[in-house]
Amino acid sequence: MITENKTINDVNPPQKLTRKIGSTTYEVSIHFSKTSRETLSDKVMRLIRNETKLISNN
Repeated sequence: MITENKTINDVNPPQKLTRKIGSTTYEVSIHFSKTSRETLSDKVMRLIRNETKLISNN
């Protein structure tokens, strides 16, 4: 039996988002931890809260 050492990225490659703005093309790789306890909704809410704190402190 042959055993292969695979990382999580080999099994589940990250999703990619490509966006062209003007003459520049941006490619963003998206990946999520399988051990994370935070949902996507939780992450977005945390980012919004942190951003509003930064804005209100200025």
